[in-house]
Amino acid sequence: MVVLTLLLFFIFLSALLYNKLKCFWCKSKVCLIGKTAIITGGASGMGYETTLALASRGCRIIICDVTQNLMEVVEEIKKKTYNEQIIGKLIDLQSFKSVRSFANDILNSENKLDILICNAGIGEYRRSQLTEDGLQRTMQVNYFSHFLLTHLLLDLLKKSAPSRIIFVGSLSAYFTYFNIDELNPGPKYFTKWYTKINGGIYSNSKQAIAAAAKNFGEKLQGTGVTANAVHPGIVKTKFIPVAINNDKNFIFGNIYTFLFYKFGHAPEEGVQTTIHLALSNEVQNISGRSFSQGRVIRHPLPITEKFCKELWDATIGYTQLKPNEISC
Repeated sequence: MVVLTLLLFFIFLSALLYNKLKCFWCKSKVCLIGKTAIITGGASGMGYETTLALASRGCRIIICDVTQNLMEVVEEIKKKTYNEQIIGKLIDLQSFKSVRSFANDILNSENKLDILICNAGIGEYRRSQLTEDGLQRTMQVNYFSHFLLTHLLLDLLKKSAPSRIIFVGSLSAYFTYFNIDELNPGPKYFTKWYTKINGGIYSNSKQAIAAAAKNFGEKLQGTGVTANAVHPGIVKTKFIPVAINNDKNFIFGNIYTFLFYKFGHAPEEGVQTTIHLALSNEVQNISGRSFSQGRVIRHPLPITEKFCKELWDATIGYTQLKPNEISC
C-alpha cells in the first residue's frame, strides 16, 4: 500500500507541474446578448468566475445557489459587468424537493434556456453523510441532483435549441473506479483503504458526471442540445481547504492543500474551458465528450457503454424520475 500511495502521489505531483505550465485561454469573441444561462453554484469559486465571464458578454444569467449572501453577490456582479440581467434563485442540491421546486419556478417563469452549467459541488472524500433523500451527500450534490435538474429542464433546452449543457467534472475522475452498487455507498465503503488515496466518493461523483455527459450527449443527438463535461484541472479555490477540513484523515492533508495553492491555476484561469464550451462556435456540434484545457480528451477508462447504461438506469431509480419526466 505504501508503494502504491507513493506512486499515486508522484503521478499527482507530475500532474500539478503539468497543470502549472499549461493554461488554455478562451479567445472567442461571441456576444451572448439575448442568451439565458443557468449556473449552479454560481455565487462563489469557479462558478462566480464563470458568471462574471458570461455576464460580461451580455448573457442573462440565473445564479442558483444555497448561499445566504446570494443577492449581495448578484448586485456585485451587476456592478462589475454593467449587466443588470443577473438573477439569483435559491436551490439546495442536497434536497430533491428543492431541485424540483427550482425547476418548476424556471419552467413557469422562463420561455428559453440556452446554457445550463452544472457547476456546484462539495468535497467530502471519505464521509458517509446522508441527505433527507437517504443518499450520500457528496454524490447527491455533485451528481444525482444535477442529473435530476437536467432532466427537468430538458424540454425547455430543446425548445431553445441550439442549446448547451455543461457538466463541471474533475481530473480526479481519472483516478478512481467504482461499481454501480457503490453509487450510493454505505458506511463500510468509507473504511476501504483505496478511498484514502483516490479521492473517494468525490472522485466517484465526478466520474459519474463525465458518464452523464456521455449519456446525455448520445441520447440528445438530433435535438440541437449538446452535453459535455469539462475537467478544469487544478484550481486554487476555497473548495480545497474546506474539503480537507471535512476529511481530516485524507492522506495528503495539509501537504495536499499546499501543493494545490502552489501549483494550481487561479479561478479565472480554471474556468476558461467552461467558457469555451458555453460560447465558442468551434464546439457547437460536439457532444458527449470530455474536455480539458480547451480540447477533447478521453473519458475516464471505466466509462464503458455497459457502465453508462447501468449508471443511467440506476440513477433514474435513485432520483425517482417519473416516466413522463424522461424525455431522452
